[in-house]
Amino acid sequence: MAVAKKEADGSEQIRYATNNAFISVLGSPLCESKKLKIMNTNNDTFINENKEIFLSKIIILITIILCILAGYDALEILLQRIKIGTQNEILEQLVFILISFFLLYGSFIYQFTRLGFLRRRKKHRPASLRELRTSLSNAGGGLTILIPSYKEEPSVITQTLLSAALQVGKERRVVLLIDNPPHVSDVGEKKLLEQTRDLIPMINKMLVSQAENIECEFDLYQERMQNGCINFDKESIYLADLYMKIAGWHESKANEYNVKNHTDKLFIEKVHKEPAKHYFQYAEEIYHRVEVGHNYLGKEELDEEYLYLCELFKVEITSFERKRFVNLSHEENKAMNINSYLGLMGCNYNIGFSPEGYIIENASTEKADIFVPDAEFIITLDADSIISHDYALRLTHELNKPEHQRTAVIQTPYSAIPGASIDLERVAGATTDIQYNIHQGFTKYSATYWVGANALIRRSALEDIMTVDTERGYEIRRYIQDRTVIEDTESSIDLIEKGWRLVNYPERLAYSATPPDFGSLLIQRRRWANGGLIILPKLLRNLCLSFWKRGKTVEGIVRVHYLISIAAINIGLVLLFLLPFEENMGSLWLPLSAVPYFYLYGRDLVQINYRWSDLYRVYALNLMLIPVNLGGVFKSIEQGITKKKIPFGRTPKVSGRTASPPLYVFAVFLLTGLCLVTGVVDAFMGRWLHAIFSTMNGSLLLYAVVRFLKWKDSLSDIKNGLNDIYVTNKKYEQRRKRYKYHI
Repeated sequence: MAVAKKEADGSEQIRYATNNAFISVLGSPLCESKKLKIMNTNNDTFINENKEIFLSKIIILITIILCILAGYDALEILLQRIKIGTQNEILEQLVFILISFFLLYGSFIYQFTRLGFLRRRKKHRPASLRELRTSLSNAGGGLTILIPSYKEEPSVITQTLLSAALQVGKERRVVLLIDNPPHVSDVGEKKLLEQTRDLIPMINKMLVSQAENIECEFDLYQERMQNGCINFDKESIYLADLYMKIAGWHESKANEYNVKNHTDKLFIEKVHKEPAKHYFQYAEEIYHRVEVGHNYLGKEELDEEYLYLCELFKVEITSFERKRFVNLSHEENKAMNINSYLGLMGCNYNIGFSPEGYIIENASTEKADIFVPDAEFIITLDADSIISHDYALRLTHELNKPEHQRTAVIQTPYSAIPGASIDLERVAGATTDIQYNIHQGFTKYSATYWVGANALIRRSALEDIMTVDTERGYEIRRYIQDRTVIEDTESSIDLIEKGWRLVNYPERLAYSATPPDFGSLLIQRRRWANGGLIILPKLLRNLCLSFWKRGKTVEGIVRVHYLISIAAINIGLVLLFLLPFEENMGSLWLPLSAVPYFYLYGRDLVQINYRWSDLYRVYALNLMLIPVNLGGVFKSIEQGITKKKIPFGRTPKVSGRTASPPLYVFAVFLLTGLCLVTGVVDAFMGRWLHAIFSTMNGSLLLYAVVRFLKWKDSLSDIKNGLNDIYVTNKKYEQRRKRYKYHI
């Protein structure tokens, strides 16, 4: 691609020309950078941070004033009832004050975390490419990316594997933790397991050839350096040509991909098109630098660049199946799948056999069958997640800074995959994207929680919170707690107890799938609602022991809300629907105090590329999820009483609709009817404010049933659920009769 042209004075000027034959093989002409169209996947429009910070402060002040006025009215009613009222009236007023407190508590948490997010965003300055390359050359210790998988579709896993494999980092290893049952009779499950295993050699083959090509170029460069026949102008051009080839490979893969949905579009953008554009532009900069300024790259820069290029495709991709070994944990949850592999890292092993099945045992280096490499950093990545090509490089660069030596976990809270065509998926994705802002605000107040869908973890921190337990008579190591189904949340408390920090990196670098139907969304959100109340005592104990530390009060206020908000707000809303609170509804201050919250929420939706009208859709979705959230809360209470673990409900990641449990569908219908009927009764009784409140919520629930739940699907789920109950009862009755006859 480079040509040398003799000038009149005899000097040799290095110029570059695009080799059209080479480019045409790769796909679209890379030299025309405008043709590399990159989809906007950042989910953020331009935000004037100064303006938004000022607005947040004003609205917080307005909310405080409205809360004081609302609180004055509520306390005045309470004092009157204490003087002349009955115990029931006093209790009713106390309940109303408690509900109001939790609703306003949530409003302030949202507003202050929004303010924290904006302040962090304003100060954030991402590392330059030069800093990242320097960081890579100084890095050591290795990086292992763990992808827990359970009966996922191969197409879903492939995207996650490739987004992980094409990260940049020294001594990189990607491990697919396959949790499918290894011995199954079902033909479909057996085929799925075989297809999942076959992904590893397929992806390795794809990347090995590219790694070998770059290694070959690097060897030639080193040979030229050793022989002393080096021309730094030419070497700079050779390097730029190599970047062009890599960009062409990415672009050709993007063009070959069969795009079927919005997830495929995001995958192509983040894993192929963005790196292609990045490498192409970098090559152009080198060309321009040499041609215009004769400013070639020196030996130190060239060494650094080749080190970076050699790491692009040099990755070991493998898989591990813990259920093949009887002496590893078989607990049915993601945490123990990850723990089983973490417990093996850094040692040699032999594969043995016992009467129960295969076992994996420690061995000496000379006699070992396998060696499981250790790593300084671990990334845990859900099998339906996609991370940007610079995710690992940017986050490891941050963790290597002196101020982060006691940071255990750094992550970018995942965003929803943009472009969903299904209403439920799009609106549920909006709530996920808003949560991104909230979690960024958590870090401002040192109240970050580990979100396990994607996180970069320091291995030494995991060793610090590791516990040893027994299962089926075998010793197992537990790094991530699996006492609850929100295992990463409890492990966050374990880490802060040991003096570690957790941080959210303020860029959108990770994306995860949003359930497309109510059945799968129900499983996900019920799991999210289950466990907070169980973890709360551990958090309160930690806060009590360290309350004297600076900033601990604010951190505690934020952390406590995260654990109790789902239970408190959903129970509170149901009580507001059921009880008229007639005297309190005469005051307008409480509903007015909610206006600032909804205004900021709607404003934030617009700033992450949603619409103002999505505000009422999000509210309708959250109303529809009240029975689901309460189901998770009641499971927490059940576990607290029985001390038995609740089964881990994995979110289905399969094509087709997931059926909804009829109980939850019926509960949504019941709640809708309750609100509408209450509105009518209130109107007849002259309770107009509560009538408006009930009717409005009932109407939004009805909208959610029609648009999100779908009438036909809901009735089908109820019918199938009743049929299953009938068949089960019939089989039970038949078994009972046979048993009675036998006796």
